[in-house]
Amino acid sequence: MNIFSISCNNLRAKPLSTLLSLILFATGISIISLMLLASYQVEEKFKKNVANIDLVVGAKGSPLQLILCNVFHIDYPTGNILREEAKMVENHPFVDKTIPLALGDNYKGYRIVGTNHDYLDIYNAVIQEGVLWDKDFEVTIGAVVADRTGLGIGDNFTGVHGFIGNVGHHHDEFLYIVKSILKPSGTVADQIIFTNVASVWKVHSTHDHEQHAEDDHDHSGHDAHHGQDSNYVQGEIHDHDKEHEHTGQLVAGDDDPTKEITSLLVFIKNPMGAVQLPRLINENTNMQAAVPSFEINRLVSLLGVGIDTITALAYFIMIISGLSIFISLLNSLKERKYELALMRVLGSDRTKLFVIIIVEGLIIAVAGYILGIFISHAGMQLAGLYFEDSVHYSFSGLLFVKEELYLFIGTIIVGFFAAIIPAVKGCMTNISGTLAEA
Repeated sequence: MNIFSISCNNLRAKPLSTLLSLILFATGISIISLMLLASYQVEEKFKKNVANIDLVVGAKGSPLQLILCNVFHIDYPTGNILREEAKMVENHPFVDKTIPLALGDNYKGYRIVGTNHDYLDIYNAVIQEGVLWDKDFEVTIGAVVADRTGLGIGDNFTGVHGFIGNVGHHHDEFLYIVKSILKPSGTVADQIIFTNVASVWKVHSTHDHEQHAEDDHDHSGHDAHHGQDSNYVQGEIHDHDKEHEHTGQLVAGDDDPTKEITSLLVFIKNPMGAVQLPRLINENTNMQAAVPSFEINRLVSLLGVGIDTITALAYFIMIISGLSIFISLLNSLKERKYELALMRVLGSDRTKLFVIIIVEGLIIAVAGYILGIFISHAGMQLAGLYFEDSVHYSFSGLLFVKEELYLFIGTIIVGFFAAIIPAVKGCMTNISGTLAEA
């Protein structure tokens, strides 16, 4: 019988203590691995989606909320800004290029975003089939949207007011038509329905006019509605000459200064602009400018405190599991000392006895690592399904990060040092004394 078989049989002889050590070790490994997977994928998605956007300009409020809403599309807007005010930013000498965003509706939880074709260039998104949106109510959809909703080229659909599924007002009078589908890019572009800004204006201009008429009969209701709709792109509700225009016609183009947009993505020409422009906007306008890289680094640092705390707890559990292995092997020596003495009589040298006990510690550690890795990756895969349904971001449990290799090396070290003292005691067994006691 070889050394590995002898070690396995010895562990099976003490199933409860072996199982306890295994569970403790697997628990520590699974928590550490899960934190590694989560932090790696979150940071990767943050960096990939921030791309090279220098500033996001929008309504005053939380700068982090502004970034999460307009870059990652996982939060609500802080409000709207006038196109006329946005023009001042666009025309500033520090600014190289800007991209307007108009938000307000969704289809099955996927946001309908009014913007221009430059948005796709940020994420190197390319057409898989069809042609880019051009006219009003034409859309280009991301790969995830096409896959999860079943929309295809030429299909029609209607938007829902708000950002949560089908709980808002249905704009049944406005039909969007799918003109193209994007190739998967692994960015937020996969999860968006793109159209022009004018289409979003047209839908909400009519919605606001209808609500304005209803609120003539209920003034208190008007206040509540106005507060709610400040989160969505609105048309110019005070232009009575346009109130009764045919709903099929476009009220204004993308550059109408009297309209509102949700935000402006800004690309700056030089480092001087990156330093001065946010301060100029925040101090001298009714808008705010947020730096995506700064806000995301701040968010990651805040998350990092919690992740570091949980990881430290997991390492503590690993240490406890190492002590459990140590105690288990040490206690087993008391019951196995006659067996070890007999092996010495039959020709086994001290080195073989030492290796047998070391292998026992390594078997528990490696088995705990394998079980822990399985649990963490299965857990991440299940969590990924939840996040894909709730915020449309996918997290995979099939991904392996290099830190898990370092974790395996740490596992081997813990298993070895947990077994080394029992192994030394085992190979130093007094043969004559032990057999005489028997």
